[in-house]
Amino acid sequence: MANGDWIALIGFIVLFAISALRVPIGIAMGLVGVFGFGAVRGMGPALNLLAASPISVITDFNLSLVSFFILMGVVATNSGMSRELFRAGNAWLGPFRGGLALSTIAACAGFAAICGSSVATAATMTKIALPEMRRFGYREEVASGVVAAGGTLGILIPPSVVLVVYGYITETDVGQLFIAGIIPGLLAVVMYMATVLIGHRKGLPEGIKFDLREAIFSLSGIWAVILLFVAVLGSIYFGVATPTEASAVGALLTIVIGIVRGRLNMRGIIDSLVEALRTSVAVYTVLIGASLFSYFLAITQSPQKITSLLINMNLGSYGTLSLILLFFVFTGCILDSMAMIILLVPIVFPVIVELGFNPVWFGIIIVMTAELGLITPPVGINVFVINTIAKEVKLTTIFRGVVPFIVSDIFRLILLVAFPIIVMLLPNTMK
Repeated sequence: MANGDWIALIGFIVLFAISALRVPIGIAMGLVGVFGFGAVRGMGPALNLLAASPISVITDFNLSLVSFFILMGVVATNSGMSRELFRAGNAWLGPFRGGLALSTIAACAGFAAICGSSVATAATMTKIALPEMRRFGYREEVASGVVAAGGTLGILIPPSVVLVVYGYITETDVGQLFIAGIIPGLLAVVMYMATVLIGHRKGLPEGIKFDLREAIFSLSGIWAVILLFVAVLGSIYFGVATPTEASAVGALLTIVIGIVRGRLNMRGIIDSLVEALRTSVAVYTVLIGASLFSYFLAITQSPQKITSLLINMNLGSYGTLSLILLFFVFTGCILDSMAMIILLVPIVFPVIVELGFNPVWFGIIIVMTAELGLITPPVGINVFVINTIAKEVKLTTIFRGVVPFIVSDIFRLILLVAFPIIVMLLPNTMK
């Protein structure tokens, strides 16, 4: 092995080692990126890189949509939209056996369409849906499993912060990624509902009595969510606005709706801005670390060498893809979805391009693979979020509850790999 190969290998070992010591992934990638680059080119150029890279990331206009979508989700939460989604879902789906569980899945999907974060979706629905399901006699593993799995929809149904990050790293059109996520997102909702009815059928109480008047009235509470979804994704799909412009409009429209409905005052706006700023800083820290780490990858030519290695294994296109996805599933048990995308996609993406796979399609596939990590032991960040909020629910109980959903996710992943047209149907019709 050449010196550069040894430096690259040591860099990866150090990265995983300090990440295992609970060093934030953005800081870990930044440290390895700077010192690894310095080991190859000298610390002078490495320090110059450290001075220039953060400014380059922070001032990137195309990345401003991350903060706008985060603000949109925070304001929507503080305006009570998530509770209205759950109420409407329960009014229409509640009469079915296991109706509250189905309502939770529907509410998670609706909230994901204005939030873009799985952790935020899981945390919000833990506070709203979990107490209701307990009150109606749902077993703990069923109730917590539904919330944990429903929360994963946050990173697939657009707008998704993880899809934005993937687009930034791979220079893939974010608008096409958003539109590509619609059908797989709806498919996930349908399959999760089927999983509730089949996988947890023994733990589902009878539904409530259907009240047509209440069901129709409940729709009046979700017009804001529908308006936001149509305004953001509709403007992107029809080419009226870029994703960045649409995110700014979505954030402003969410604030205006909150004020008009009397759900948001000046104190609420300030609190939302502060909360969005904190979350944005955390995301940007990871992106800066990824930017520094990418220079280390470039100088050691690691992606190119890994590409050659995988291609020379002669596994075929789908054999190599299967190997990559299996690696992502395994890594997802250790790292959270954002860290996994930022750390591993720059390494495997050249392989995907070399094999001739569509970058938009691969973005959806890899985000779906990241979904598995959100509910898969030993990390399963959504599981830990629920356990943090509802401390009385044991981790083992939640993990038992998500097992049927893990099976559903794997089946859906195989389906979309086998039939790429499901993902690419809408993007192929964009203007």
